[in-house]
Amino acid sequence: MVDVAAPQNMDARLEEYRTELTGYCYRMLGSSFEAEDAVQDTMVRAWRSIEKFEGRSSLRSWLYRIATNVCLDALNAGNRRARPMDLTESTPVAQAQLSARPEVTWLEPVPDGRVLPQAADPAEAALAKESVRLAFVAALQHLPPKQRAVLILREVLAWKASEVAELLDTSVASVNSALQRARATLAASDPERTDAADPLDEEQRSLLDRYVAAFEAYDMAALTALLHEDATLSMPPYDLWLRGHDDIVGWMLGVGEVCRGSRLVPTVANGTPAFAHYHPDPEGGFSPWALMVLEIADGKVAGITSFLDVKRWFPLFDLPDRLEA
Repeated sequence: MVDVAAPQNMDARLEEYRTELTGYCYRMLGSSFEAEDAVQDTMVRAWRSIEKFEGRSSLRSWLYRIATNVCLDALNAGNRRARPMDLTESTPVAQAQLSARPEVTWLEPVPDGRVLPQAADPAEAALAKESVRLAFVAALQHLPPKQRAVLILREVLAWKASEVAELLDTSVASVNSALQRARATLAASDPERTDAADPLDEEQRSLLDRYVAAFEAYDMAALTALLHEDATLSMPPYDLWLRGHDDIVGWMLGVGEVCRGSRLVPTVANGTPAFAHYHPDPEGGFSPWALMVLEIADGKVAGITSFLDVKRWFPLFDLPDRLEA
């Protein structure tokens, strides 16, 4: 029996892997809360079966095997998390209606610190951030569960084919075939490309500063200048999404007019810049309105996803429950 089984060692050893396992489960499940539940289930199963761990593989590999089985069990229910643009066509602002779908429908945001371990290598850190972007995780959800696991393990976590085959109790040939099919599916879904933002360069910081200034002033001309012509705006849990300057500005000057006078507080989600959006409170100050996640491409804002279920997101991101005037 290896010394990892000693109770005084086990908790500390398991905790070493919590963040990277949460990142793995998040990519698999598309839900920050389900990912944390899956990792907790993994830890419990590891504790209960530690006597079966004989040390023939590393503790890390053994935990990934357990986590993979937990995720595959969860995915057998058939649910696939998505973004609004994965479910419907964009809607002209003149026809826009807010129709909410259940929470289990939606791909969820996640704080970087919960899913991205510290990486000394800048290239490795940049790849990790890229692999939790909303567009990339949404594309992963198009893959069958085992192909999803293979692609994440091989392409994101850089496992060898033989290691993945051992984890999944299959052959190297089967792993390579699954990876080839997964790559083809991912290429067909064509997740949007975004600018590297680790760390933000001077141009990106300037863009974000101007975005905050334009949004808080509700200056639509200034805001439009910062958006791609085909930029998107979506607002889960509503399935409505808009594309292009005219429809986004039309929305913001129509139904979205209630956001005039808001305040934005910077944060980070899914490896990209984000803002806590606070809305003017009739009783004074500002109350939570949305977690706004931005995608930047070619020096402009390409996508705005405003997650409106603030009772879930603001505590998860350790954001204040209100701002004073």
